[in-house]
Amino acid sequence: MADITQGNQTQRTQANRARNADENPVKRFFRATEIDTRLLGMVGALAIIWLGFEIMTGGLFLTPRNLWNLTVQTSSVAVMATGMVLIIVTRNIDLSVGSVLGFCGMIMAVMQVKVLPQYLGLEHPAIWIITLACGIAVGAAIGALQGSIIAFLNVPAFIVTLGGLLVWRGATWFVTSGQTVAPMNSTFRLMGGGTEGSIGATASWIVGIIACIAIVGAILNSRKQRKRFGFPLRPVWAEYFLGILGCILVMGAVAIANNYYWPVNIARKYADANGIAWPDGGLLISHGIAIPVLVAIAVGIVMTFIATRLRFGRYVFALGGNPEAAELAGIKTRWVTVKIFMLMGVLCAIAAAISTARLNAATNAQGELDELYTIAAAVIGGTSLAGGVGTIAGAMIGALVMQSLQSGMVLLGIDSPFQRIVVGVVLVVAVWLDTIYRARAK
Repeated sequence: MADITQGNQTQRTQANRARNADENPVKRFFRATEIDTRLLGMVGALAIIWLGFEIMTGGLFLTPRNLWNLTVQTSSVAVMATGMVLIIVTRNIDLSVGSVLGFCGMIMAVMQVKVLPQYLGLEHPAIWIITLACGIAVGAAIGALQGSIIAFLNVPAFIVTLGGLLVWRGATWFVTSGQTVAPMNSTFRLMGGGTEGSIGATASWIVGIIACIAIVGAILNSRKQRKRFGFPLRPVWAEYFLGILGCILVMGAVAIANNYYWPVNIARKYADANGIAWPDGGLLISHGIAIPVLVAIAVGIVMTFIATRLRFGRYVFALGGNPEAAELAGIKTRWVTVKIFMLMGVLCAIAAAISTARLNAATNAQGELDELYTIAAAVIGGTSLAGGVGTIAGAMIGALVMQSLQSGMVLLGIDSPFQRIVVGVVLVVAVWLDTIYRARAK
């Protein structure tokens, strides 16, 4: 048996060598590294957008300050976009995510400002934990309700979530009769970023080193598993290239975050409060990586694991690829749909916590148009509206593309109505490109 396996591997290796000899160097490179060309194209588009805005803004766009703020602003939409991938993959849509975010944000604000302090006292260390748990529970319940209507009552997801967009936006108003709720618990506010909501230079370097170790470990584990099951191995040089590239990107991002320093006034107050002598050149205290960015990255990792490693993820893509075949194969497609929308509700609650903490308030307008940005991020990230195709990483990069466009237009002083026009055009173009891509793939 071992001889047969070894013989098959030898034949496969010889066939690969013969095929590689006929390919040009570029195709050979992408085949060896297995880089997703579609994802690479999106990264290239992002680079073009950044360079374009850098030139048009006179060097204001690619500064550590703007890039740091850009990642923080992207976090809440990126979190929701990871869930929207699974929903669109199953040929559904969720138009209510912005309203659910606003409703969960208002519930969490009321909990920590008006309800919990009566029983626990102001600034109790458990307030933010209870608040976040309540928000997640509310988000999951809303998702379960909408998912059940879609799955068991056979009402189209478009109609159910369109109704949810109106219902939960109205419910947000009724919670406080339209009043803004503020300020938030000091610990809860850390999830929104800002001067205190970042981990500093030292901790950021530690996170970067851990991420590099994880990248190298993932590459080694992948090679070990391929060898174990007799799958084709990437060339050694390709493994080194991917590892070095990943580490360079991670450490470069950490360096940019550490080059954004506290504002002078805040740094001076910090020095006075801690008895630190003010140096001639000023006190340079690095922000480091923002906490909401870490939350978004953690969500992305967990969602990638769910989508690619768990049985539930395989069921989701099977349902999107061919619903009838998935049901005949014994997959409980209705419960899969309910679970997807529950998961989307949980992600809306996490995004609501980030948004509410960053604003230090909950308002009735919170989350408006976020459904547009979330869907656009998923589609731009390569998720096909025809179902069955999508990646979590692509959706998060798509969210960064959307926020980059918005941030660049703000720096250029472009009015908000025109910004919406640009976003709408980009969404239509993304769907058009997806149509072309799928036609060529056939």
